[in-house]
Amino acid sequence: MKLTAFVLIFVWMLPFDAHAQAPAVAAQAPAVKLPPQAPNVAAPKFGNDGQVNPGFLKAHENFVKVAQEGTAELVFLGDSITAGWGSKKNIWETAFGQYKPANFGIGGDRTQHVLWRITNGELDGIKPKAVVLMIGTNNSGTDSADGIADGIKVIVETIRSKQPQAKILLLAVFPRGEKASPNPGRDKLNQVNAIIAKLDNGKNIHFLDIGSKFLQPDGSLSKDDMPDFLHLSEAGYQIWADAIGPKLAELMK
Repeated sequence: MKLTAFVLIFVWMLPFDAHAQAPAVAAQAPAVKLPPQAPNVAAPKFGNDGQVNPGFLKAHENFVKVAQEGTAELVFLGDSITAGWGSKKNIWETAFGQYKPANFGIGGDRTQHVLWRITNGELDGIKPKAVVLMIGTNNSGTDSADGIADGIKVIVETIRSKQPQAKILLLAVFPRGEKASPNPGRDKLNQVNAIIAKLDNGKNIHFLDIGSKFLQPDGSLSKDDMPDFLHLSEAGYQIWADAIGPKLAELMK
């Protein structure tokens, strides 16, 4: 008997289990539904698994280490728009390098996340002369204008409590979305800006709205400055640096 025929007969004689199943494939854990986070209550950023987002936590821990070094005299706080300075080092160094700056921006952050970060070490160990704050655009899809503004207010109060010597340069949340109208998201942020402008006391809290610097005559945003109508290009960061330069020089004296 040929070998091929022998193998076929042998396989045919093996017992067959009709109930046998293919090896199980590990099921992906279902996403955990988390309760909504209030914009004015400190909270870390969670992932779909219900655990604190590891990227958020790692960035926060790195910022705490920078703070503990005690050398930063200027601190930027914010979300991905602020974090984007990290890829524009030439503009950053030219505009702010003389002030020993630290960039504490994390992509996707909301007001509650920045509040959690500064109550958990990011403002400990340093004595900055000024803090530049711009936050709130990531809240605009879920929170009311009053809620976002209240979150920003609590952040400002916390900075004042932890760093009473620091001057706060509170920036209006930048415009977003290509067209001026209809643009519900931008309309809401305009309401936020109108509320937080009242936090300016002319002493240690200074509100500055540079949003118009990014707008075309018809109120639209240019892809040259904001390629996705939210995040800044190199040209956009240059606009930002130039717009806050004079005020920042005043606050850093």
